[in-house]
Amino acid sequence: MRIVVAEDLYLLRDGLTRLLESAGHTVVATAGTGPETLQRLVEVRPDVAVVDVRMPPTQTDEGLRAALAARARVPGLPVLVLSQHVETLYARELLADRSGGVGYLLKESVFDADQFLDAVERVAGGGTALDPAVVARLLGPAPAAGPLDRLSGRERSVVALMAEGRSNSAIAERLYLSEGAVSKYTTSAFEKLGIANDADTNRRVLAVLAYLRAGG
Repeated sequence: MRIVVAEDLYLLRDGLTRLLESAGHTVVATAGTGPETLQRLVEVRPDVAVVDVRMPPTQTDEGLRAALAARARVPGLPVLVLSQHVETLYARELLADRSGGVGYLLKESVFDADQFLDAVERVAGGGTALDPAVVARLLGPAPAAGPLDRLSGRERSVVALMAEGRSNSAIAERLYLSEGAVSKYTTSAFEKLGIANDADTNRRVLAVLAYLRAGG
């Protein structure tokens, strides 16, 4: 199989590469940042991508967002997330896309090479590989319904970045979207939050207030 490994820690990236190649696979590209990950996945279109969640430049969720953006451009691109963290919002978005194989493993739960290689091959074949701890987080007790529950994952991400004071162009860069797409998500979020079509600045303020009242 042709594989892309996206991991910011050199030793782990090199170790994963050696493990995969020792099993007869070919690592056709590696990436150490979110933007690099998106570029490599779209250019190379591998049989499967192994992607960390938290990568430079901000060490938050660049890897997972890059994987989602790549799947939007390359429908069905198989992605196995390998991380120390469960990012529930983007994990739900990834798993909700039923085109192509997906997996989400926690690094601490991978105890041997065979377990990891089996997960990689399963995802590449269009199947799933989910860590029980990830499933537990995703299926855990849901909070009381609130206004933010009306938003899609992408709309909520846009409003969250809006709350950080980011412009549409900055949000577009952060989420690997076009400014036009951000504008559409913003308008849709306003409508779902019941914010009347007033001056755009006021609508943004009201959306941010709704986000903060709901606890983000």
